[in-house]
Amino acid sequence: MKSIIVSMIAAAGLMVAGSAMATDMPDLAKKSGCTACHTVEKKLVGPAWRDVSKAYNKVGATGTAVDPAAYKVTQKVADILKEHGKATPQAWLEEKVAKGGKGDWFDTTAMTPNAPKVSAADIKTLVEFVLGLEK
Repeated sequence: MKSIIVSMIAAAGLMVAGSAMATDMPDLAKKSGCTACHTVEKKLVGPAWRDVSKAYNKVGATGTAVDPAAYKVTQKVADILKEHGKATPQAWLEEKVAKGGKGDWFDTTAMTPNAPKVSAADIKTLVEFVLGLEK
C-alpha cells in the first residue's frame, strides 16, 4: 500500500514539474488571436514560436530554420533582414506580425495582418516574448 502511495506522489510531482517547465502562451497572445495559428512548442498553421526564437537567436545570421523538413525555409536570417531592410529580428518580426505576409517559413501559408486590431505596443510585447524563448 505504501509503495502505491509513494508512486502516486512521485507521478504527481513529475506532472507538476513537467507543466512548470512548459511555456504557456501569454494571455496577450490568446486575446490577440495568435493561438489560432501558433503554439509555443509545436508547428500548427504557423511556426512554433520556440522554433522562430531558435532560428533568430541560436542559428543566427548564417543559419536557417531549425528543422528545414518542417519549415520550407530557404533563406538565411541575415538575408531575410536585408531583403526587408531591417537591422534586427525584433524590428522585422514586429513588421511581419503587423502587416502579415508569406514567404519566410512556408511557401503556401501567409500570416494574416494583425494591425490595427493589435496595437504596436502589444505586437512589440509579443515579439519580445517569442524572441525571449531561446535566448
